[in-house]
Amino acid sequence: MSVIAWLLDSDPAIRWQVLDGIQGRPEGEWGPVRAAIETEGWGARLLDLEDSDGSWAGGAHFPGDFTEEDWRAMAVNGQPWTATSHSLTQLREFGLLPTTQRARDMVRLIGENCRWDHASERYWEGEVEPCINGMTVANGAYFGVDVSAIVDRLLEERLADGGWNCEAENGSLRTSFDTTINVLEGLREFDRATGGSTATRDARRGAEEYLLERELFRRLTTGEPADPDYLLLRNPWRWQYDVLRGVDYFRSTAADPDPRLGAALDHVASRRRSDGKWALAKTPKGKAWFDVDDGPGEPSRWVTLRALRALRWAGREDD
Repeated sequence: MSVIAWLLDSDPAIRWQVLDGIQGRPEGEWGPVRAAIETEGWGARLLDLEDSDGSWAGGAHFPGDFTEEDWRAMAVNGQPWTATSHSLTQLREFGLLPTTQRARDMVRLIGENCRWDHASERYWEGEVEPCINGMTVANGAYFGVDVSAIVDRLLEERLADGGWNCEAENGSLRTSFDTTINVLEGLREFDRATGGSTATRDARRGAEEYLLERELFRRLTTGEPADPDYLLLRNPWRWQYDVLRGVDYFRSTAADPDPRLGAALDHVASRRRSDGKWALAKTPKGKAWFDVDDGPGEPSRWVTLRALRALRWAGREDD
């Protein structure tokens, strides 16, 4: 089975993105496949796990029954990924159509009922961490919610060196790759939904330049990887950064690759197996509703889809 055939022999969430983003088929071919996310496979399964009030697991970022003991155990057990913010992110990454009645009802119910763990803020008004607020902007803008107030807050919180860091409230003045990619993805979706503004475009350019100056994974001072984990191709991304996530962001926003993406693209290409697929290097620890990969070390359709799509965008079909 060819790599493309293997990708197509999968869930609608994968198939439509292969037909569109890799094969370049017309919408008449991939549109019905994307529409099936609501009623088939991973998308339908995740939607069926939604609570009657619109949330998942009874909470915004953490499950409603999350305890202090669970919090202390996170270093060993990992973070649970079953609450509303993570479920929404996964539905967006699947490509659930925001125009469906199911999606509209979901968004309305979340707005009416869901409150943040931080201080019971209304869900679509955001909370205090830019990483979480970036995800909320991405999901809200994608699903048709007015999240401009959260965007305004994020613009005010941008650091002098270009990006964002959740530790800024504790005195950090340095941009974080992890926080910044979440905010960039949020501003990308906001600009797509609203047309954006001079302020959002300037903020994106500044943060993009921060990543590009570091070739998406290096320390500016030494040229060494800022974090060895950034070179591990993972899925789901959750809030964490990796080099493929950085490449995928630029692929989604630019017609042509910046030359400074070269080292990142080289690394992604180097991880390709002899059978043409990419393996999952890492998945975040913690409880999830269900797996969408076969585990670390095994071929991953998600990583392969994103890597192959990025390389083809960059004109590296032979890689």
